[in-house]
Amino acid sequence: MKLIKLLLISLLLISSTTIAQNTNKSDEVMKNILERKSVRTYANKKVEKEDIETLLRAAMAAPSAVNAQPWVFIAIDDRQILDNLASQLPNAKMLSQAQAAIIVCGNMEKALQGEGREYWVQDCSAATQNILLAAESMGLGAVWTGVYPKKERVNIIQTEMLLPSHIVPLCVIPIGWQTGKEKPKQKYTEENIRWNKWEDK
Repeated sequence: MKLIKLLLISLLLISSTTIAQNTNKSDEVMKNILERKSVRTYANKKVEKEDIETLLRAAMAAPSAVNAQPWVFIAIDDRQILDNLASQLPNAKMLSQAQAAIIVCGNMEKALQGEGREYWVQDCSAATQNILLAAESMGLGAVWTGVYPKKERVNIIQTEMLLPSHIVPLCVIPIGWQTGKEKPKQKYTEENIRWNKWEDK
């Protein structure tokens, strides 16, 4: 009987520990999501290749329509290329102080055909958000700078990065270590929520 009681106590302790660990992980995930911010200023500290590879792993873990994965990523750590893009892209001037960047592109040879073709934008957007969240969790700063569907920006990236015609850039993500200047914004608002049906409030 004493042995059974000890076993039951052990099981309860293990169960409580597991629940606590899962709760902590859930809290960490939510904290990371809510702490994410658009970071446009960076410390003068190198972003290692291994860090960029971690971000790319996060990107490719994103969902995509019928698992087509119609994406390709251009990782940049060359100072001259970063500065060159900064001088040409009106919304990505911060590339001049970023230590790295990732260009998220759609691969039209992998994109769905017919009405579902434009799903590539959603798929690559999911990958982009994964990069931003992973960067936040690592202490890195990143910001989503739009390219597609602005033809001028698309042409700049395609020309400068020597992209083949079936590769379409969606966005450029400048990356660097956070300085602490930027703070997360509280964006939750009840007015953007409807329950079950659309009804005027």
